[in-house]
Formats: sequence, structure tokens, C-alpha cells
Amino acid sequence: MRKTLPTLLAAGLAAAAFTTSTQALAYGAGDFFTRFGVAKVTPTSDNGTLGEGTLSTNVDDDTRFAFTLGYRFHDKVGVELLAAEQFKHDFTLTDADGNVIPGSTKHLPPTLTVQYYPLGGTAALVQPYVGVGVNYTRFSSEKVETPGAELNFDSSWGAAGQVGVDLLINDNWALNAAAWYIDIDTDAKIEGVDVGTIKIDPLVVMGGISYRF
Repeated sequence: MRKTLPTLLAAGLAAAAFTTSTQALAYGAGDFFTRFGVAKVTPTSDNGTLGEGTLSTNVDDDTRFAFTLGYRFHDKVGVELLAAEQFKHDFTLTDADGNVIPGSTKHLPPTLTVQYYPLGGTAALVQPYVGVGVNYTRFSSEKVETPGAELNFDSSWGAAGQVGVDLLINDNWALNAAAWYIDIDTDAKIEGVDVGTIKIDPLVVMGGISYRF
């Protein structure tokens, strides 16, 4: 699924590059916009190990409401900030004997990208875009079901890549689909002692509505 979604989206964007129309107001410099919808965060399948390799980790998906705010300062170039409800991920730690320790954490992953719109400045009804930027993720409410164990995850800074498309309904409204790949790694501590790094590195897929003004 992680490979299929970005492949389909990329194929749609490639086809969209050949689609133009003169029926809509051109996308371009000076546009403010917001996008809002539902986002699914799917961590990578290899989340690393803790405790000097004795505990393998597995982090589950989560889906929440998300939105973005952006501005195009050039016909083909803009910036966008992704924000969302606090995501909650359940996870498991599994030792060599197969014993499973469940846990959970919450996080906020604001992501800022600089975007390129190949059809910016035109009246194309299909407006694809790509972006690159930076993510900051802050973790909270870390829990692990081991009596007396206090678990903490450090905040994470990492790179982010983005691909998306707006399908215009009228001059202001559009359908939107977007995907981000985000580098999120967090150092874990139990009772203040470093026990390893958890790699989340999620694919974030969002579908919803876009509004420009």
C-alpha cells in the first residue's frame, strides 16, 4: 500500500500536466489558500530496536483531521504549512522470546514545504505540485505497560517531500489529494536512560478540499 498510493498519485500528476482550460481563474502569485481533510499517517514497516537490539518495535497507523495554510509568492512557487489534530500511535515492543509489551504515544508533526507548481500562472483545471521542506515532531503522553517504567521520546527534526494535486471545482474551491514522506526518528529514554532510536519515517496521505482566496 505504501508503494501503490504514491505511484498512483504520481501517475495522476503526470497526466494532469497535459490538461489545461481557460474556464477558471489562473493560479498564481498572490494566492492565499487552505486545504483541509483527513490524513492517514503510515509509519515505515521497520521501526528499529530498543534496549541494545533486544526489543523490536512496531508502530501502528493513525488517521486524523488535518489542514494546511499556504501562500504563492510567484506563479509557480509557494509555501505551505501542514498541521493536524494530535495523532496517537499504539506500538509494541517484542523481546527475543516473543513477549510483547504494548505502549502508545501522541505527536504533533507540523511540516513546512516550499512548493513548485508546473502549471502555475495558467487556468488549468488540474493543478499538480511538488514540495520539499522540513518537519518538526513533538511527542507527548508516552506510555508503556511496564510497571514503574517512565518512557520519553525526544522531539524530531527531519526532511520532508511532498506531491499533490488540486482539481478545480470553481475559482475558489477544489478537490485535493496530497502525500508527504517525512523523516521522523526519535531517541527513546526509559527512566532518563537512552535505550535506542525509533524510526517512524511515515507516508502521510491526505484527501479533502482546497480553498483559495
